[in-house]
Amino acid sequence: MDPLVITVAPVGGELGRDEQPNLPVTPEEIAEEVARCREAGASIVHLHVRDRAGSPTQDRERFGLVMDAIRRAAPDVVIQTSTGGSVGMTEEERAQPLELKPEMATLTTGTVNFGREVFENPLPLVERLFLRMRELGIQPEFEAFDTGMVETARRLVAEHDVEPRHQHFDIVLGVPGGMAGTPQAVLHMVSILPAGATWSATGMGRSHLPVTLTALALGGHVRTGFEDTIHYARGRLAASNEELVARVARIAREIGREIATPDQARAITGITGRDA
Repeated sequence: MDPLVITVAPVGGELGRDEQPNLPVTPEEIAEEVARCREAGASIVHLHVRDRAGSPTQDRERFGLVMDAIRRAAPDVVIQTSTGGSVGMTEEERAQPLELKPEMATLTTGTVNFGREVFENPLPLVERLFLRMRELGIQPEFEAFDTGMVETARRLVAEHDVEPRHQHFDIVLGVPGGMAGTPQAVLHMVSILPAGATWSATGMGRSHLPVTLTALALGGHVRTGFEDTIHYARGRLAASNEELVARVARIAREIGREIATPDQARAITGITGRDA
């Protein structure tokens, strides 16, 4: 099996301190949390940020402040920016962090019910974001909430990539409105991925551990953090993102999987150059 790539999603686009009092919000808090997670075994940070009032934002300048703070605190970590933002954000808002040329960015390849809301990703928008990532040399992480999103990613690559490029997916399961967060769902999603693609799995809420353990057993990679689960165990909030990362790293070591360094994560996920 490849060394395990652990991605930490420390902030998220919807979560507030009323739900998770330990949520990092300021650039300094986020950077310090990422540095601790790096020490615990994370090699990639999936990044959302907050404005001065603590509200979710995709503002380019705010992302720049946070990315600079992370580079000072954890210089080798891979920064993966979100293009999802928060439900209801415009395409222009969502695309802003790409102009900072991160090494990697997420790309959700379809529309999905998101609780009582709708996370809208019509094909023309997805295609424009994909082409902008290619233009800027950013490696996309295709986020797939169900099987159709895998097929859309396959279509984008077939229609726009002249030369073969490595594809990396994050299988996101357990979102109310998306595919269930079960071991069976992980197995099915992995079975339809393009040949040669690498993948991580993200289980939301109560599905977090079942999805995580299945990914570890299958040789995939894992995302964890407050965006995905605010609890460490039933009835007990996680004390930090670091605690969640450390649990994944501990379990991986107990089953004989090495933890990937950031440079190993770059090689595994197809990143070809360091960010600016």
